[in-house]
Parts: sequence; structure tokens; C-alpha cells
Amino acid sequence: MSMPMSNDILFEIFSWLPAKAVYKFRTGNRLVSKFPEETYFALKQAQKALLRDDTCFFIQPDITYQNNELHPLLGEELSSGVSNDVLLFLSNSVKILSSSNGLILCRVKCQNQITLFISNPITQSCLPIPTPEHLYKNPYCDIKIGLECSLDDCMIFLFYEDPDDWSSYYCKIYLLKEGIWKDREEKIFVGGRNLRFDTPVYHNGAIHFISDSFPYFSKKSAYFRPYIMSYNLNNGKSSMLRIAREARKGSHDCSCNMRIFNWDKITSSNRSICLVRLRKHVFTIWVLTKYETCLWKRILKVRVKAMGLFEKDPIITGFVVLNGDLLVFATKKKVYGYGLSGKRYMKIEEICEHGCESNVHFISYSNTLRMWDAGVGTLPLPLYGSPKESISSLIQPYI
Repeated sequence: MSMPMSNDILFEIFSWLPAKAVYKFRTGNRLVSKFPEETYFALKQAQKALLRDDTCFFIQPDITYQNNELHPLLGEELSSGVSNDVLLFLSNSVKILSSSNGLILCRVKCQNQITLFISNPITQSCLPIPTPEHLYKNPYCDIKIGLECSLDDCMIFLFYEDPDDWSSYYCKIYLLKEGIWKDREEKIFVGGRNLRFDTPVYHNGAIHFISDSFPYFSKKSAYFRPYIMSYNLNNGKSSMLRIAREARKGSHDCSCNMRIFNWDKITSSNRSICLVRLRKHVFTIWVLTKYETCLWKRILKVRVKAMGLFEKDPIITGFVVLNGDLLVFATKKKVYGYGLSGKRYMKIEEICEHGCESNVHFISYSNTLRMWDAGVGTLPLPLYGSPKESISSLIQPYI
């Protein structure tokens, strides 16, 4: 006769499961039914999720505020857990700016003001974020913002221009546990080029951004070639990293599109940064093998037509590296995955169709029970009236 499992064993087992699985099993066990509401369990489940791969991704138009779609990666079709009501609300009401450990940072779709909040789509919880003064006064500005969760806290980082120094940006930090925006003493030096703030890479205690590659500098300029700029969150130091020598060649071509992403698993000792370049319908990827000396190694070079797509003359509308080893890219109608290591190396897989049409932006996502200590509300799902009106009324007192 088998012995029933102890509470501690059940706690440990279920804390390793995705949030959707925890909710699924709660109906069959009285003890498990209480887990999602327990702060300590939610914290442990979210902390362990930091060690696992993300299972889904949001895809949305790169510029316009029209549509948000959530899709699972292949093999993770049952792991989303976000209800259709929440997905409809997100698609109609917000633009997703960033995601980390099951939380999403959102901006309400309102043209005459900037309203920010953090949400956990699984628990349908919502936390308003105070709008910094410079954003409140400039509602049409491009927000350079990101979200990064650690084991015990979540951080929002925000960069904005110094009107007196075009080569530097101010930095503000918002920690959920503190609940206030704090100015960093040191500004980030951006150099002569524009940085792509929409794809930050957090690595080695610093946030990294790649510059654009447009040919508006002469060869004599120190900023003639594109580069990566890092900003250390501990000491405020800015550092410039050279991109791969091979990647510099042809970088001024109008078809050249370069991005940086995290490389390898979060638990791997080889965790690093990868550089992805799409130029003249060819993907090339390099991995930063020695951070201090900016030494890069090329791991892939493949023409789009040679990847095995079931489309004629596909046009790439966006790409990202997910989980450190999977190149995910979109054409005008479909999303594909292309393995970058192990058994999936150079194997193509069709993930889904999408309805964004124009250039798209990917945001990695995985469901967790992550919560915060105070100020929590509930997403105002649009049972009645306008979803934009309902969420604006919820968050208005905080801006």
C-alpha cells in the first residue's frame, strides 16, 4: 500500500511546475488548491522558473499599437495558461514593452498620456507604475524602458535623453520592493550613434545595447562602425564593445539589420551575448567568447532560402534568439524556429501563423505565479464598456 506524500514533498514537486499545471491540479487536491494564493509558494515557483526556458512569446507590430498575439514554442502548446479574456484585453488595450519571469511591463494605448503598469497575466494581477515626470510632460516620446526580475525583486530601468548632451542619457531605476523611481548618478554614454533600446541584453551585471548601422559617419570617425554599449548597474560605468570584425563588413548596407541577444542557458557557464545579422537575405550569428577582449566566434551563416521554409521568396519581418539557442523569425504570415545548437542545430520548424503583417517585435514569456507585496490590483477585463477606459480609471490615481 503506497504512503501519501507529505506536504513538504508536494510543495517541492509543485513548485517546479509551470503556473498552468499548478492551477490544473488544484481542483483535485485540497492542499494543492491553496498553493497559488500562498506568497511563499508563489515566490519559490517563480524563482525556480528563472532556471527554466521560456515557453511562449508575444509578437506584436514593431511600431503601431494594433495587436498582441501570444504563441507557444513547439512542444509547449499546453503551457500558456493565459485566458482568452486576458489575451483579448492585452491586444485591445496595451502595448507590451518588456517581460521577465512571468511579469509583463505594459503601456496603455492612450495617445495623450503615458500610463505604465506591470501585470501577471496568469493571476490577472495588475500593479500601476508611477509615470516619471519627464514622460508625463512628453507623452509622444519613444520610451526606452525594460524589465528584469531577480530572485527577490524586479527592476524597471528607464533611459532618457540629456537635452544638454546628445551623447549621454539619464537613467532611472524602479524597484518593486521600494516602489519609487530613483535617479542614477552616472549617465550612460551612448556615443555618436543611436542605440537600439528595444532589445536590451542583461549580462555580467550590465545592460547592453547595440547601435544602429546607418552610414552617417565618415571613415575617420570613431563611430564609423556600429558598436555595443554597456551600462553597469552597480557602478554606473559605460563601456563600448566592438562587434565581430566580419560583422562590420557591409554593415552600412541598407539591408543590414543587427541585433544582440543572450546566448546559451541561464545556468550555463558559457552564458554570453550573441550578435545576429540579417543582410541580403543571409543570417549570420556570432557568439562573444571573451568579453574583456571582444573576441567573437561565428556559429552560423545561412541564406534564408536554404533554411527549408515552405514559402516562396519569404520576407523576414523580425527575429529574436529565445532561450539562448533558438533563432525565431517571422515572415509576413508565419513564424519559424531554427536551432542553433545541439540536436536541433540548423533544423527548421514552423511554429505558427500570425496576423501582424508589418515588421514585428518578439517578447519572450513564461507563465509563473510571481507576485508583489503591496499595491496589487486586478486587471479590469472588459466585461462592460471600453477596456481602455476601465484600465485608465484603475491606474489614473497613480500617475
